[in-house]
Amino acid sequence: MKFFLLLAMLSGCAAHPRDLSGKMFTFPQQTSTARVQMTSTRDFSAVTVCHRSFTDIKRDHVLFSMATTTNANSLLIFWDETNKEMEPHIKDKKSEYGGLDYKPNMWHSICTTWDSTTGLVQLWFDSLPLIRKYVTSGSSIRGNTIIILGQEQDSHGGGFNLKQCFVGMMSDLHMWDYALSGCEIQKYMDDLNFTPGNVLNWSALDFQIFDRVLIEDKQTSCT
Repeated sequence: MKFFLLLAMLSGCAAHPRDLSGKMFTFPQQTSTARVQMTSTRDFSAVTVCHRSFTDIKRDHVLFSMATTTNANSLLIFWDETNKEMEPHIKDKKSEYGGLDYKPNMWHSICTTWDSTTGLVQLWFDSLPLIRKYVTSGSSIRGNTIIILGQEQDSHGGGFNLKQCFVGMMSDLHMWDYALSGCEIQKYMDDLNFTPGNVLNWSALDFQIFDRVLIEDKQTSCT
């Protein structure tokens, strides 16, 4: 019995759909192992990812990491502290968004869209739509994908760097296999009635937790 218990702890919490409405993931310490992991088997000719995060770390850190066997940064959202810019990566190609009011110790809402036909990526930051930029076009994101919160993948499901991990809270993760309209993104930003993600849905999220990541009630300001 002790052997099976140890095996379960080492392999992470079993994946299961769960309604996380009103909840958040808390990553309470710097580590190269703590993470929330999800998978998908579909191809992406277009994609949208939205989430909310809260941190006070003053260094580079990952916000969302999706890898395939051919592209470790199939879809990566990364904060570059040195250049003070948010960096969406698509299929290992990077774009940069500077001049953002990325304040510590407050919730930030971030959405990222990309379409393989145009090759354009766009970032929405706290309800503000930023400029559309060309990053890569012509082919979809293909293959089995591993999606991770808390760690940045340098290989398919691994290659984590302690100095790039996320420390803080995350909530309201949604992902779609198409580019969400500006109106739908604004509804997400305003926490109104929006179309839930058809790839990842915070109200029915299938995930595994590895190491110290907590599920807690989401903390919001009293009004």
